[in-house]
Amino acid sequence: MTTIIKRSLILLLFAMLSLPLMAQQKNKSASDAAADKSLPRAEYSVPINKAVDDFLAATEKAKQEIHSIMVVQNGKVVAERWLNGAAADVPHVLNSVSKTFTATAVGIALAEGRFSLSDKVVSFFPDKLPAEVSENLRKMEVRHLLSMSTGHDYAPDRHKMGADADWIKGFYAEPVLHEPGTFFVYNSLATYMLSAIVQKTTGEKVVDYLRPRLFEPLGIEDARWEECSLGINVGGWGLYLKTEDLAKLGQMILQKGKWNGKRIVPAKWIMEATKAHIASRPAGVRPENVKVKPEDSDWLQGYCYQMWRCRHNAVRADGAAGQYIIIMPDQNAVIAVTANLSNMQREINFIWEHILPVLK
Repeated sequence: MTTIIKRSLILLLFAMLSLPLMAQQKNKSASDAAADKSLPRAEYSVPINKAVDDFLAATEKAKQEIHSIMVVQNGKVVAERWLNGAAADVPHVLNSVSKTFTATAVGIALAEGRFSLSDKVVSFFPDKLPAEVSENLRKMEVRHLLSMSTGHDYAPDRHKMGADADWIKGFYAEPVLHEPGTFFVYNSLATYMLSAIVQKTTGEKVVDYLRPRLFEPLGIEDARWEECSLGINVGGWGLYLKTEDLAKLGQMILQKGKWNGKRIVPAKWIMEATKAHIASRPAGVRPENVKVKPEDSDWLQGYCYQMWRCRHNAVRADGAAGQYIIIMPDQNAVIAVTANLSNMQREINFIWEHILPVLK
């Protein structure tokens, strides 16, 4: 046997012996990559897990249908549950929690110089304006869309406009009876306008714009967002994500815009987006005529930029039927919840009653 043949056989044998090791390393790399996309898990904590069980027992007794809950403290998941047909790997409808993702896109676009908070809303789509533009509509700025203080006496109703209608024209056509910035009216089409502005100024739908800037850094995959007939993500609703994805956004906000030590969203934006900009009572309703006491309501703590202030110095993203991201700076904690229920105040009351006390 020649020296060349011997060397070839030795190399072949070495390659064959290396294959299992290479496969193990490949599998390990894939496992590590998957782990990097997940929040770290803490060791099992009896008090916190008992508190979550008590919360779930209370909601079940009250016939409140919870689908999932994830509690994160000090950057680690300390408790998580899925029930009533929900699963960790199945995206859930977010309803108006979608608004907070749209606002995050706005914050990033502002930092990139795409537009400014003081830009007039009429300036973005001048070809869609009504024949007569009121003075209040002319005064409306991007900041007023964010804080639901557009000056409308009631929210524009997309259902009356029709699914195939031009919602931008419909928004502009609604009477703006109050000076922008003076009255609060919860307004999902205001969020739609934010989505349209991001798309107009960046050339990308919000879901695509956020992919490299937010979703990929946070390890959020397969984001799906409904669109209007014009091909614009609807912004104020229609986003589907997993419970852990909600917890990740909340944790990024808690960390003032950082993720794994890297700046994802400007800290200045996080501060602006999480502070109250307007009293969150309906337009025209005086404080003395509000029947619910502010100390008993998480809807009367003030409205931020597409988020709500809460009691206990918390802030939340909030979606119909019980979807929540609750950010709690004093406890260094985040609670993400998905559900299908009607009494959202009762749901959050149970969180304050059962979970808050154990988050030391």
